Amino acid sequence: MVNFRFSPEQEQFRDTVRRFAQTAIAPLYQAGDTNKTFPRRQMEAMAALGLTGLRIPEAFGGSLQPCVVSGIAAEEIGRADFNCAYFVEQNAFLGDLLHRFASPALKARYLPGMADGSEVMGIALTEPAAGSDAANLSAKAERQGDVYLLSGEKTSVTFAGAMDHCIVFAKTDLEAGARGVSAFVVGANWPGASCTVLPSIGSKCLLRGTLSMDHVRVPRDHLIGEEGQGFRVIMSGFDYARAIIALMALGTAAQSLDETIAYVKEREAFGRPIAKFEGVQFPIAEAHTMIEAARLLCYQCLWLKDEGLPHTKEAAMCKWWGPKLAVEVIHQCLLLHGHYGYVDDMPFDQRMRDVMGLEIGDGTAQIQKIVIARELMGREVLPYR
Repeated sequence: MVNFRFSPEQEQFRDTVRRFAQTAIAPLYQAGDTNKTFPRRQMEAMAALGLTGLRIPEAFGGSLQPCVVSGIAAEEIGRADFNCAYFVEQNAFLGDLLHRFASPALKARYLPGMADGSEVMGIALTEPAAGSDAANLSAKAERQGDVYLLSGEKTSVTFAGAMDHCIVFAKTDLEAGARGVSAFVVGANWPGASCTVLPSIGSKCLLRGTLSMDHVRVPRDHLIGEEGQGFRVIMSGFDYARAIIALMALGTAAQSLDETIAYVKEREAFGRPIAKFEGVQFPIAEAHTMIEAARLLCYQCLWLKDEGLPHTKEAAMCKWWGPKLAVEVIHQCLLLHGHYGYVDDMPFDQRMRDVMGLEIGDGTAQIQKIVIARELMGREVLPYR
């Protein structure tokens, strides 16, 4: 039997998060674009509700919910503030990686802070010359006794200007390709490490930027898993995180559509509400249809993850389509508001700029389509073989 409904408990959770998000998160959204201040207050409020520990075990202060629940939280927070939804996605993704691969001591040191909102954990994978080609990193980690010396530069690091620590991927074997990549927990302010915030057109409050490392001494016990397992570690988490990312974007689009429906039912032209005109009805009907289809794909992907079933193809489908669709829907909502939608006290242009970033980050549409083609036709079709 196929059941497309959330459980009663999940519906109650969704309603709780939506009420919380609309009252505690949404009113602060546009200020973040202006003042570029990291939304720590919102993160702490989300932590108090348990939203930053959804994929962290109870022993470390979380609740270890199914992935579908993380998707629900990301979608509802995305309705209120796309940027704050990163706290659900990043902590689900990175908390899950630490829970599955880190040593007991490393889990005990970092997971409780992630769950209670006192620890901002970032991820440093992308490099200036190695974005989509994540196996071809230049950052290196040289073993010297009980420490590793990490050197190199990472870019497009979300939370770079606010993070306490980050999971860094570097080469421990320069000749081994993907099998030479290892993962470490590194302090953002450790000696030899420095962060620089880059000016961005969207998600300005997330303080995205670079991490530069010059022989940063990382204790051996901060290695996640074994040497050479880093690429497997990151790829094992990317899949379902991509579905959560899509739900963040779709939540923002759905909120924009709801606001637009309310507006066109009140706005009059030619003596009647503009909702009566097919030129207004049709784009709204099309947008709603596409959002619903994309949401179903995302929750299918997360359900497959929860069931322990393959979901790489579905995740890639979510990732290339969800953010792209969200940008298109938000753009249409802006247009349906006319010149009123074009003024900067309305949220539509900020939402477009914010969501657009995930048409690039965490895997471009082109990379996702290569992944889908590989899953459909086999590795022999890969363009780099």
